[in-house]
Amino acid sequence: MNLHEFHAEFRNHVQSVMAERASNPDETFPQEELVFAELAMDDVSTAGISEAPEVCHWEGTIRNAKLRISGFSISADDTRIDLFLTHYLGTEHLTQLRDSDVAGVAKSAVQFAANAGTGKLSGRLDPTSPILELVETLERRWHDLDQLRVIVLTDGQTKSKHFTPRDVEGRLIQVEAMDMERLFRHTTGKPRDEIAVSFEQAIGRPLPCVHVADPGADYDYALTAIPGEVLRSLYERFNTTLLEANVRSFLGTRKKVNAGIATTLEEEPGHFLAYNNGLVIVCDEAGISRGADGQVGISLLKGLQIVNGGQTTSSIYFASRDNKDLDLSHVMIPAKIVILREGDDQGRETLISRISQYANSQTAVKTSDLSANRTFHVQLEKLANDTWCPDGTGRWFYERAAGAYAVAMLRDGRTKAQKTRLQEVIPTRRKLTKNDIAKYHESWRGLPHQVALGGEKNFAAFMSALDDTPEIVPAALDVTWYKEMIAKVILFKAIEKQIKAKEAKDTFKQGYVNVASYTVAILGQRLGDRLDLMQIWQRQDTSGPLSRLLWNWSCVVNAVFTRVGAGAQFSELAKRSATWDAVQAAQYPDNAEMIPELRVLQDA
Repeated sequence: MNLHEFHAEFRNHVQSVMAERASNPDETFPQEELVFAELAMDDVSTAGISEAPEVCHWEGTIRNAKLRISGFSISADDTRIDLFLTHYLGTEHLTQLRDSDVAGVAKSAVQFAANAGTGKLSGRLDPTSPILELVETLERRWHDLDQLRVIVLTDGQTKSKHFTPRDVEGRLIQVEAMDMERLFRHTTGKPRDEIAVSFEQAIGRPLPCVHVADPGADYDYALTAIPGEVLRSLYERFNTTLLEANVRSFLGTRKKVNAGIATTLEEEPGHFLAYNNGLVIVCDEAGISRGADGQVGISLLKGLQIVNGGQTTSSIYFASRDNKDLDLSHVMIPAKIVILREGDDQGRETLISRISQYANSQTAVKTSDLSANRTFHVQLEKLANDTWCPDGTGRWFYERAAGAYAVAMLRDGRTKAQKTRLQEVIPTRRKLTKNDIAKYHESWRGLPHQVALGGEKNFAAFMSALDDTPEIVPAALDVTWYKEMIAKVILFKAIEKQIKAKEAKDTFKQGYVNVASYTVAILGQRLGDRLDLMQIWQRQDTSGPLSRLLWNWSCVVNAVFTRVGAGAQFSELAKRSATWDAVQAAQYPDNAEMIPELRVLQDA
């Protein structure tokens, strides 16, 4: 799949979701730009670029300044905030955008950040405003944030992806474009394309190295030591995108400093090179030359990603963040750099995967972490491909590899008739990603506060749970488990559909996913043993009586959130175990009707 095909498929995806929602009389007629924002933010979250972004369209003015955002993300520790806004074109063909176009669009989000951070916006907002907590967090943490970004989401193609930071009242605001090209890279698993470091700019000279070139190999090799400050700044800029996907999953929610690394950084920074095992880095391009003194050095690394040493990298960053007096000038980190040569994408990615696996095989990272529990995902993918819905005409699609759904549409839907038929068999509403499965599974398992941490973090926790408590799924996934898993998906989606309906707007105003997740968790806890999931699979829907029970219980969950939150964002409340305690303690009404999906309890 190339960039233009990706753009066409993304556009088709937007229109497909539009058509599905427009055909539902219970939903408010969708706006195309809002659907685009939702899908783009989903991809941004899946790629690990931003932490659990939330769609929230808001605009206003202060004096003559126009303020607008389309969504936001607040990290769990309140140290990173991303503001999103859309520049949607809706064109059939990929449109080239000037940098000035993107900068102009970004201005309204920069103005939003500036007015919020300097206290000019909070007093103007209604206490029930969906952006109030975001504005108050910006105001409270304005000078303490590690990162504040404005990300322009567009279906065009920009020349630049990163723009000159804006200085507002002493606060630097990073400005980025997430265009079709950048989304394509991340969706197809090539995020390292945009990561580069110039050592001549970073330290004023090439980085001394030992370079080993083998004309017969598919890679070159270099040994070096990277300055601690360079590594820290790379992590600050690119966050976990700097890390290879499986290393990122292993780190999961860990935002803490390894005790041994912290001690060395504080007490013996000059010995860090001797004590630390170092990094393994892959890159697509390296500038290696011999200087006037005859020494070989690295001037540039482009398309780089860390495949071993994620804990070292993150620990250095968080240690320096938490201790402003920490001096990294004497810290050097040993690094093995594998420079990939030209070749087919599959071969290169296989090589990277094996480097990651073998490089980590002697550390605390388990092979199952590195393979992302490959057996589980392969089995699930096979079940999805082989198991048809009861009507015999459709099935669900499990996207084991990022972008697999789009590839399937392009591969098997070459003509308009073929594409129409394929969309009937596997419509987008039946597409499931790895993060989706983790969300539905862990909600049912009674962990909605974990689910609220966001797609990638919840997925990492789910993968860890498969290692620590493998009995939560069968050793060999079977058709019965698969059908019951899909039934749980249907339950979750049924709740979301009800609480997002236009007649529900007066009751449910925010946090739809959180309310659905908590309601599913309560359902699993209180009725899990009695609920006949196979009936839901057979119906591919919930019965009227069960739907009414789900509505009533969702209202209780929503009321608990409103009561304990005191105006806070549901997305933040949902991360707290105390919220889950309060939801569990609530009273849930029994349905007066007979629910066909409930098994009758047998007398002892």
